[in-house]
Amino acid sequence: MDLRIAIIGHGAIAVHVRGKLAGLHVTEIAQIVRPGKESGEDAPPRISDLNDLPLHPDLVIDCGGHQALAQHGPVALALGIDVMTVSLGALADRQVEQSLKDAATKGGARLHLVSGAIGGLDALRGASTGAIIEVSYIGRKPPGGWHGSPAEAVLDLDALTEAATHFSGTAREAALAYPKNANVAAAVALAGIGLDQTQVQLIADPTVTENLHEVTAKGDFGTFTFTIAGNGLPQNPRSSSLAAMSIVAALAERQKQIGF
Repeated sequence: MDLRIAIIGHGAIAVHVRGKLAGLHVTEIAQIVRPGKESGEDAPPRISDLNDLPLHPDLVIDCGGHQALAQHGPVALALGIDVMTVSLGALADRQVEQSLKDAATKGGARLHLVSGAIGGLDALRGASTGAIIEVSYIGRKPPGGWHGSPAEAVLDLDALTEAATHFSGTAREAALAYPKNANVAAAVALAGIGLDQTQVQLIADPTVTENLHEVTAKGDFGTFTFTIAGNGLPQNPRSSSLAAMSIVAALAERQKQIGF
């Protein structure tokens, strides 16, 4: 029997994941969309309230971002449905984090955090079992990648001729201020020393064409630095290909564990 899922969102990441379901023995029973976007003609059906699910899924996958996770995640968890998400930055909001925890306890369900647009987090998790002195994350994108973010209030993005930092602070501050851009910072923080200890720099750089993620850590284990140059999805270059792929990989791993 196929794993039954419902996917939150209808953007580029959700489209990519949907395109991989057939090869994973996964069946989508509902699309979770914004109110007013529902349609009885689509298959699977579009709904805006998880209480209207046609069947009880084994898993809800959040591809809709921070607000979507905050809205739908607690509902799913309270119904006893596990949730998988790449919107890790949403956990920087303490109220959202507590709401998810309370719902998971109530429903006996789990929130699965997917690595998203970054790798190497297994090394950071291992290092966190000892003392970590420092973890830093630098996110570097072409200026156009920061349009629609608070960077526009700090820099003239279209006039930049050299790299410029528009944010320095903690991972929690970054995730709260840049909900569409700082999930990687949150992923790094949650794998290591936490949202309030991980230091973040966000940079607009006209000399690069990819999204660059650099993580550095120091501790009892020694020192490491790794960098990922990420491509966007064809449907939306602002959405990370690796973030979408990480959901597919997490689904495949789940299927492997339960014997599909």
